[in-house]
Amino acid sequence: MKTTNVKPATGKLGVMVVGLGAVSTTFITGVLMARKGLAKPVGSMTQYDKMRVGRGAEKQYLHYKDIVPIADLKDIEFAAWDVYPANAYESAINAEVLKEKDINPVKDELLAIKPLKAAFDKNYAKRLDGDNVKQCKDRWDMMEQIRADIRNFKAESGVDRVVVLWAASTEIYVAPDMKYHGTLAALEAAMKADDTAHIAPSMCYAYAALKEDAPFVMGAPNTTVDIPAMWELAEETKIPIAGKDFKTGQTLVKSGFAPIIGTRMLGLSGWFSTNILGNRDGLVLDEPANFRTKEVSKLSTLESILVAEEQPDLYSDYFHKVRINYYPPRNDNKEGWDNIDIFGWMGYPMQIKINFLCRDSILAAPLCLDLVLLIDLAHRAGRYGTQRFLSFYLKSPMHDYTQDEVPVNHLFQQYVMLKNAIREMGGYEADEEID
Repeated sequence: MKTTNVKPATGKLGVMVVGLGAVSTTFITGVLMARKGLAKPVGSMTQYDKMRVGRGAEKQYLHYKDIVPIADLKDIEFAAWDVYPANAYESAINAEVLKEKDINPVKDELLAIKPLKAAFDKNYAKRLDGDNVKQCKDRWDMMEQIRADIRNFKAESGVDRVVVLWAASTEIYVAPDMKYHGTLAALEAAMKADDTAHIAPSMCYAYAALKEDAPFVMGAPNTTVDIPAMWELAEETKIPIAGKDFKTGQTLVKSGFAPIIGTRMLGLSGWFSTNILGNRDGLVLDEPANFRTKEVSKLSTLESILVAEEQPDLYSDYFHKVRINYYPPRNDNKEGWDNIDIFGWMGYPMQIKINFLCRDSILAAPLCLDLVLLIDLAHRAGRYGTQRFLSFYLKSPMHDYTQDEVPVNHLFQQYVMLKNAIREMGGYEADEEID
């Protein structure tokens, strides 16, 4: 490892997860099992991937931990908030993602993770009915109670650092409004005025995290930190943020497959995507206002990869539609259907069908681990604000839309961004171009 200015990963890393459902319990259980040598963290880039550093005679392929100081799994301590009072063991069993035999070896550790009362507003997730919720006078009080939770967790657990990860349900869509979200002062005024229409509970979590020196990752498509006011707060507090929406199944396929069409110079007439899922996420998304938030996230991927202005003959008039269907029998075993209508030589039509029978939480768990470890790394490296290098893991990467910035959704370009950031933090040259 070269000499860098990155602070070492000494002491314990606290991971406070918003939502103790299928994704987070699968993530937590997997980490606990992996550090006992009882399971493999398959799908985690930080645990498996090797990347090149140096050129010519200096070239070598190293694991991330051999390039930059990444926290060890044994040093992670977990805490969570949830609207339901069930502990992590009960929640993992109820989620029916993992088999009981793969949960029981870490039962005692999971039983000890009892969720803190959640900051919750039923108007933002009408299908949830949990009673493990905070009583708050207003949004400002809601935020202050979350700050107190973070401080108490630090004091009681003895962790050196904290990362806050949103792995809870998708909230109803809150469109960025510069009157309330344009500046930090406007956001704070809206919180103090208890403007529940423009200040989502997730914004209270994010604000509290940034004020408590904790990087924040938005794993749902919620607006939350994707507003200028939060960017301003992240700059002021010198804290990294990342979002939004874990890129797990269908969008992972889309961000990897669309480049095949674009690279091969084939035309696109239409791309229809539908999902069938039956977990708590599916239940929440069955509400149209919540689905709208997800739809905005999922629709954004294709348009920045197959760009009409760059190839008008090929991409000027394609139809893109996304649907999510709640189907309880599937539970967490999500099915993604994609019908892709393309055209080739002399305009002759062809079709591609993709049927991805995936497991939502199994795909999301390694993303949670990587995002937590890498944003903690970024914080120790002195990076702050939006961490674009984490776009690889996210459906709708944050970008400065106020300056007409176009997000990078192309999976392989995102991978270059990820590797270059790690090279730089490791004291190497960022030597790959993003074409």
